Amino acid sequence: MAEADASEFQRKATMTFYGLLLMGGIVLYWIWGMLYDTWYPFTKGNIAIYVVCMPMVAFGLIGMLLHRKTPKPQ
Repeated sequence: MAEADASEFQRKATMTFYGLLLMGGIVLYWIWGMLYDTWYPFTKGNIAIYVVCMPMVAFGLIGMLLHRKTPKPQ
């Protein structure tokens, strides 16, 4: 019984981490766009924000999909 509780806590902790990673990437891109008044990251001077934000968003989204709660067999 203790192992199931620990497993559930670990799943929730990883989901929280991946959720924060996803939201952090989105918020970072939004703040950057507001500060520099541009939303197009593919110009030569703006590529660094794309390099930072897209992996954060991608890993957050993929991690959340992989660690979501699986349905119990009936």
